Amino acid sequence: MTAQNVIAANIGAEPGTLQARASGSSFYAAMRLMPKRERAAMFAIYNFCRAVDDIADDTVRPRGERELALNGWRRDIDALYEGRPSGRAAFLETAVHDYGLRRDDFLAVIDGMQMDVTEDIRAPSLAVLDLYCDRVASAVGRLSIKVFGMTEEPGFTLAHHLGRALQLTNILRDLDEDAAIGRLYLPREFLSEAGVAATSAKEAVADGHVDAACRKVAQLAHEHYAQAMRVMRARPKGRIRTPRLMGAVYSDILRKMEKCGWSPPRARVHLSKMQLIGIVIADGLLG
Repeated sequence: MTAQNVIAANIGAEPGTLQARASGSSFYAAMRLMPKRERAAMFAIYNFCRAVDDIADDTVRPRGERELALNGWRRDIDALYEGRPSGRAAFLETAVHDYGLRRDDFLAVIDGMQMDVTEDIRAPSLAVLDLYCDRVASAVGRLSIKVFGMTEEPGFTLAHHLGRALQLTNILRDLDEDAAIGRLYLPREFLSEAGVAATSAKEAVADGHVDAACRKVAQLAHEHYAQAMRVMRARPKGRIRTPRLMGAVYSDILRKMEKCGWSPPRARVHLSKMQLIGIVIADGLLG
């Protein structure tokens, strides 16, 4: 997770407005591959995630206020599924109706954000990290595969692995940004094996031994990318061009980070527009 600017609640936003808010995201190019109706649903899911993510990453409001804000989203999601006025969640109504999106997956995303609000995550166990990745990333994947038209068995398997792969890549990419706000998502087991004994996030990422811990996280991400690719190579029912592009882009970012390493000082890895186009062409995603 990275600290983000707080964005205004967008009740009943038109798809064009949702698209404008998503246009700066890393997934925008992947969303643009989708037909208009499905793209609108993905923008709605994205903007829900942005709204609750911004609450979790708000470094100004006290934790109690942020917890109340997340509980407000829980009530709005419940109201949406119970056919009552749903406040901020109203813009999700069409996507929920058209694609059968599950209430539990929206609530899981909120639960993931709650983990960041309750206390800043610092060197969680591998089990806690996996739970966090499931809630903030794989749950989003479970919502998305419904829009992609995938059946649940292969779709949920894809969401499990690709969600974790993407989130672990983001954790490695946002190491310094997260540490600046007191968060450290690298698992304590890997840090201990690498000889990183610092208790504060900033001290841990300033330790040169953190590179070894990061490489173990990278290997874990690669394993999840490989499992996700196995699902997609089996050509399951549904549109898989979008998750294929997400996987291709982020696995390339991961490889670039591995080449640079994570020893301080680090530079944030980016892909240029031409590199993105090259990935699209190389993966045969234009046809």
